[in-house]
Amino acid sequence: MESVYVAVLLLWALLFIYAVAGSIDFGTGFWAMYYSRQNHYKAATIANNFLSPAWKVTNVFLVLLVVAFVALFPGAAPTLGTLMIVPFCLVLLLLTIRSAFLVYAYSTKKYSRMLTLVSGLCGLFIPAILVSILPAAIGGFVVVAGDKQYILVNELFLSPAFYTHVGFGLVTQLFISALFMCDYAKEAGDESTASSYRKNAIFLGPVTLVFAVAAIFTLIPEAPWMFEKFLSLWHWYTLSLFAFALGYSALWWRSKTSHLGHPRAALLLIVVQFGLASIAYGSAHLPYLLYPNVTIYDAFTNETMFRYLLIGFLIGLAILVPVFLYFWRLFFKDKAYLQSDQHDYS
Repeated sequence: MESVYVAVLLLWALLFIYAVAGSIDFGTGFWAMYYSRQNHYKAATIANNFLSPAWKVTNVFLVLLVVAFVALFPGAAPTLGTLMIVPFCLVLLLLTIRSAFLVYAYSTKKYSRMLTLVSGLCGLFIPAILVSILPAAIGGFVVVAGDKQYILVNELFLSPAFYTHVGFGLVTQLFISALFMCDYAKEAGDESTASSYRKNAIFLGPVTLVFAVAAIFTLIPEAPWMFEKFLSLWHWYTLSLFAFALGYSALWWRSKTSHLGHPRAALLLIVVQFGLASIAYGSAHLPYLLYPNVTIYDAFTNETMFRYLLIGFLIGLAILVPVFLYFWRLFFKDKAYLQSDQHDYS
């Protein structure tokens, strides 16, 4: 495999980890906000029990992703920097607000509902803003004039692909987080709360699929070059659709101990589906980072620097991923913590 594709694979791995972990983190923040407003305190408490440790570590992978992208593809920084400067500034602002408000929400009862509302809405919009970069990178929205680049904001906001991608980002995080919280509540022994999250997942599953299909088909007038590649990657989407159907049906699989189906199997299969679909989408976009101006070959760093960077990232991931998984398992399996009400806003 060429070095440039190894670098792309590393970026995809970091992006995929952050997309899944971020969807669970930000989506859970929304459910904590939603159920606290609905006075469903058990559902809000379980969501906050997960958020309490999780939100502090998820964004480590966002930092790694940005560092890896700039280090591995420095040639793309000038052009893509123009495209991403506004979304990333907004994301950093929302992350700061969300983090501060989450801290204050845990430390004060008087304003906890208002603080939870703001942090929940901030978390809801972050994935949507990040996903909005994808339709902007398909081409036609960045004009190069001499040594300057300009974003055609009006045309971007009039693009159907922009709104279908943003909608997909919103519903995907809610769907994945609802599945996770269903399993999390079941692990805590609260089947009533798990049932509430299961109902959310049942509703959001088909909505997510509709937005995914719409995001692909709205690319036909915007990026016919990319849609043609989709047709040659039909087997990836077939596998993705099969994984989705299997994962969604897992919510009704028979279980001897519960009427909730198998939410953990559903979550894992949906994550697999998400991974397969992202491979197909990314493969269709290659070799372009920004069509038609920047390719992975143009932007790639030199071979010597790549080797040193690869060794550094692999060592870092070898340390970070096991620690992250241990941290995740620690709070997922601790029955006393799962069943505690230390973050109950009632």
